[in-house]
Amino acid sequence: MRLICYPTSGAPPRVRTAPVERTWMGATPEGFAYRCLPLNIANAHGWQILAPAGFMALWTGGAGTESIIITPTGTVAPAALSHFGQGILTFHVTGLFRTEPGYDLWVTGPVNEFKDAIQPMSAIVETDWSPFTFTMNWKFTRANQPVSFAEDEPFCTIFPIRRGLAEEVEPEFKVMAEDPEVEAAYNKWSADRTAFNKDLQVPGSAAQTAKWQKDYFKGAGFGTAPADHRTKLKLRDFE
Repeated sequence: MRLICYPTSGAPPRVRTAPVERTWMGATPEGFAYRCLPLNIANAHGWQILAPAGFMALWTGGAGTESIIITPTGTVAPAALSHFGQGILTFHVTGLFRTEPGYDLWVTGPVNEFKDAIQPMSAIVETDWSPFTFTMNWKFTRANQPVSFAEDEPFCTIFPIRRGLAEEVEPEFKVMAEDPEVEAAYNKWSADRTAFNKDLQVPGSAAQTAKWQKDYFKGAGFGTAPADHRTKLKLRDFE
């Protein structure tokens, strides 16, 4: 699977593989947030595009493009502007991304990162045929609250998805008792979790020593972990 970026204005955009680390996760007691494997995998799932220059932005509350005021914090002009109005901050991406036939790009903000007063918007772009670049947009959620982006701070995350996959899904509800293997595995996990959480309150208990259950990390839901169970991602850098 190839993902190609054609620079559109001189130097290529600053792109890196998304790191698993998040400042807020490291600040949790004993870094307990990193015990959540699904969170870790999501953090590292894709590539981040970084801001070429720092700036501060303020939305005054109006609907026009003039209602967003952008102030550079250095000597380099930022890649952000007010293009659509409606309190939307737009980043230009200085690269044309192409995927293989049948694959789109999911375009969104940095996963599990948060900014006060502004929210990243998400989009799906058909990048296997399109000769067009895309923008990354953020929507202000509160007026008159300054928001800053630092140089090399990620403002966009991308990763390929197969077109039409969601439409192929056949969702259904099913009574768990109709699948004895699933029911037995769920009941065992539920009982073990209840007992573990109760044991956590007992000083010196095995649960307090272990601190957390690692069944999901081990892929131990139905015994042996599947061959493709992942505890981390290792994506390739753009060359």
